[in-house]
Amino acid sequence: MKNLSIIILVLFLYFQAGAQITHKRTLKLMGSRFDITVVAKDTILADSYIDLAVSEITRIEQLISSWDPKSQTSEINKNAGVKPVVVDKELFDLIQRAQSISKLTDGAFDISYASMDKIWKFDGSMSQMPSEADIKISVEKVGYKNIVLDASKSSVYLRKKGMKIGFGAIGKGYAADKAKALLIEKGVVSGIINASGDMNTWGNQINGEEWKVAITNPLDKNKAFALLPITNGAVVTSGNYEKQVTFNGIRYSHIIDPRTGYPSSGIVSVTVFAPKAELADALATSVFVMGKDVGLNRINQLPNIECIIIDEKGNLFTSNSIEINKI
Repeated sequence: MKNLSIIILVLFLYFQAGAQITHKRTLKLMGSRFDITVVAKDTILADSYIDLAVSEITRIEQLISSWDPKSQTSEINKNAGVKPVVVDKELFDLIQRAQSISKLTDGAFDISYASMDKIWKFDGSMSQMPSEADIKISVEKVGYKNIVLDASKSSVYLRKKGMKIGFGAIGKGYAADKAKALLIEKGVVSGIINASGDMNTWGNQINGEEWKVAITNPLDKNKAFALLPITNGAVVTSGNYEKQVTFNGIRYSHIIDPRTGYPSSGIVSVTVFAPKAELADALATSVFVMGKDVGLNRINQLPNIECIIIDEKGNLFTSNSIEINKI
């Protein structure tokens, strides 16, 4: 009886001290796998927090989805070459930030890629490269400079008929950022939102250590190059090791240069560390398109942004201010 009293007292003191548990849920959102992890006092509270995150991600999807005919994004696309469309400030601001990244990357990132004709297939069905003429035609309606924004009216206008915008390159990252911000506002001290590889963290693990992310070896996915700590930031990896084609000895990625219509080559993996997943998402795609030298040069000019590139020979390159302790 005495031992039981001691156990009860210990448990009482343990919970009074604010014991925390790590709780994770995996689900499909925005057509992709999301892993949402939060640190909370118990599973009931943790589940309520995760429910909030899911609701926020679903709200974002309804706003930016080009597949939903009722979304504001679809309304913009339907009125391409016809008239401007007034949208919520949140969507307007997202498009404006996307345009800023397009300018920063000289068009290597471009949300109007959505109007690109899908002449490249990465499902094993391609037996030869598309013709130069077909490739040229495929990008005729692509061009971020033809997205006209009017801040006074919060309107968006696509100049060319047939133009489309899409947020496939930043949508999951943006949703992860918004869900993270909401959870922090609600008092969640620590967690991870993993949107199909777009990692967004805050706080520390319950043992006090930083969250860590593995940099996978794209030539052997069962191995990792390094394990890096990440605190209150985001890390996104873009890779071509699963979707690619090879012609004339050149390996082409599914990540296509929106300026030329040709897939990127030479790089198999780009990992970007940034304060927000939306930015990391966009820059990872951009570096793939710009190539190793131009990509690293651009990253080195940006504050609080770091990058790791792995080329098709397995060589590793990094931006100036990142230190890697290889495993």
